[in-house]
Amino acid sequence: MSSGDGGYTGPWLVVGLGNPGDEYARNRHNVGWMVVDLLAQRMGGRFKAHKSRNQVVDGRLSGQRAVLAKPMSYMNLSGGPVTALRDFYKAPTSALVVVHDELDIDYGALRLKLGGGDNGHNGLKSITKSLGPDYHRVRFGVGRPPGRMPVADFVLKDFSAAERKELDWFVDRAADAVEALISEGLERAQQSYNS
Repeated sequence: MSSGDGGYTGPWLVVGLGNPGDEYARNRHNVGWMVVDLLAQRMGGRFKAHKSRNQVVDGRLSGQRAVLAKPMSYMNLSGGPVTALRDFYKAPTSALVVVHDELDIDYGALRLKLGGGDNGHNGLKSITKSLGPDYHRVRFGVGRPPGRMPVADFVLKDFSAAERKELDWFVDRAADAVEALISEGLERAQQSYNS
């Protein structure tokens, strides 16, 4: 952790945003869950229910202690479980990494950043309302809806057949980016992954 964290020695909190339920599992909006699922495999851990209303895995990534979390609320209520998790671990907001879908970035491209607006993303809006904006984001591009399709319909649809051909590779790269962020710091991770 950085020096601005008041000597915090606890884990990084890596939260993947998504909606619970099988019908949402492969939606664009659930790409955050896909990334933390892969990170959990890398850790050799299984998600378990936690009193913060998250599913969590506690382990190590790239030599750093990390808690992976999937909020069990719906996307637009993510702030409650994420705040409860942060409070449980007594973590500074700077130790939080949120992985989420991003409409304003081309499909598969990544952007890592600290702080910023919510860009109309209801999950981020909810977290920022609870915690303020100063957490890390790993933004996974899903592109813009075609034609006049409403954004809500687009993000709640599964990736297209063409997109699915590359999805595993992009999810793998996003998981690498999370590991780089927590082990090497934001700047170095941005140099490697901000495409």
